[in-house]
Amino acid sequence: MTRPLVLFTDETDLDPVPGRTLLEDAGCDTVLADLPVGDGVQELPDGAERAVGLVVGYARIDKPLLDRLPDVGVIATMSAGTDMIDGEEATRRGIRVVNLTSAATEEVAAHALTLALAVERHLRESLRVTAEGGWTDDVDAVPRRLSGLTLGLYGFGRIARRPAEIAGPLVGRVIAHDPYVETAPDGVELVDPDRLLEESDILSLHLPLTEDTRGVVDAAALARMRRGSTLVNVSRGELVVVEDLAAALDSGQLTGAGLDVLLGEPPAADAPERTDPRILVTPHVAFLSEGSLEHYVLDPARNVLDWLRSSGRL
Repeated sequence: MTRPLVLFTDETDLDPVPGRTLLEDAGCDTVLADLPVGDGVQELPDGAERAVGLVVGYARIDKPLLDRLPDVGVIATMSAGTDMIDGEEATRRGIRVVNLTSAATEEVAAHALTLALAVERHLRESLRVTAEGGWTDDVDAVPRRLSGLTLGLYGFGRIARRPAEIAGPLVGRVIAHDPYVETAPDGVELVDPDRLLEESDILSLHLPLTEDTRGVVDAAALARMRRGSTLVNVSRGELVVVEDLAAALDSGQLTGAGLDVLLGEPPAADAPERTDPRILVTPHVAFLSEGSLEHYVLDPARNVLDWLRSSGRL
């Protein structure tokens, strides 16, 4: 019986070796490609056309590529998001798409709250003051009292529920909007999107990237928010219109923002958001911990193995 081939489409910041070793020890062959994230030539390694499974980081998986990979039956992502995959085409071909559903729930939730609290407490300014030799009298910004603020969660899936639980005792109120959620736990009020924008002092984004959510935080949305509010994004950079965010900060409509994801990563070395004192930017590390790394590195390979065994391919 020919060993099934699993194609790792791109090498991200995660080490592919453990996943490849797991598959190879189980009786598979593996090969690593360097497919582009966006536009670009999709060059496949020799022999990759016989792949039956894909492990995907950020590479573009579209119809032209799948036309060259006719035997693929499963695509396992190394992330919770699946926006890099043409889902309609995968469904049409009967390809199973398996994402990571709980690899870093705790980590991303904690990071969102870390950014929110750091912005609200003006942590960046305080660190600057001490680094420059100053002390209390040199601090200009006066933080808002958390117990008087409303935390708004745009999207209320698995990850967003954790900040609601943790932040509930800290803030005055927690509200959320998610078109797919009809009930919420005690302490969380479900509202429509307009009320979410209008009543949130801290708005934290927990949305997948789809055609409906791309650019959802634009000038119109920002204008509806409370003046002086805070925006946090640990989901996808494409949810926010960068130029509109900058304008909202310049006008004072937003006091600050905490971002772990940007439009185009990594940004240019001289990208203004890197040094803007009103924005805290972390380098897409919300998922990161010793515990989560094992899941991100191994779970996609495990998902492919489960499919191979259940389909009789292995």
